[in-house]
Amino acid sequence: MVSTEQLMGPGSRVRHPAYGEGVVIRLHPVAYEVCFIAYGLKQVGKEYSQWEVIEQIPAEESVTYTDAERSLMKILRAWGEISETVKLGDKWTGGTLILKPGEAGLKDKEMPIEAFFHKIVMTRDRLRVMEQRINASPLSDEEKVNLQQYITKIYGSLTSFNILFKNKEDHFVGEKS
Repeated sequence: MVSTEQLMGPGSRVRHPAYGEGVVIRLHPVAYEVCFIAYGLKQVGKEYSQWEVIEQIPAEESVTYTDAERSLMKILRAWGEISETVKLGDKWTGGTLILKPGEAGLKDKEMPIEAFFHKIVMTRDRLRVMEQRINASPLSDEEKVNLQQYITKIYGSLTSFNILFKNKEDHFVGEKS
């Protein structure tokens, strides 16, 4: 159990006796705004002492909502292995992926684009979890950087599949020149 003598900042993880596990996403003058996995957003008074603080991140002077949102997404990806909903581009919905062998006499392989797209998204989600685990590992900074470079190259190899995504912010991004 972590001390709560100082204010908890966004990204702090808690376990509430009634609401379960959650993450502090915003500080109000007298309360924390906490996103609980099972109950959504709840405000809990700063003086509340019945919860267990799993991981305390010190409060900073000014934290924007965007910073808190990024922290929450990072934590959920790292600890919950939660995947986000990613949409297939409208023009691909209901489509079929057809693989034609170069060798005569062999049968084509067909699969719904949605099934192929799901596999691409799961690959991306698992790469993100791997990134988080590398960052949280006891490896040296040099080893972490080396492994991160490989992951970046993998993302770069997957950019060909960006045409399938509906939203640009879901695209794979490799090394930037």
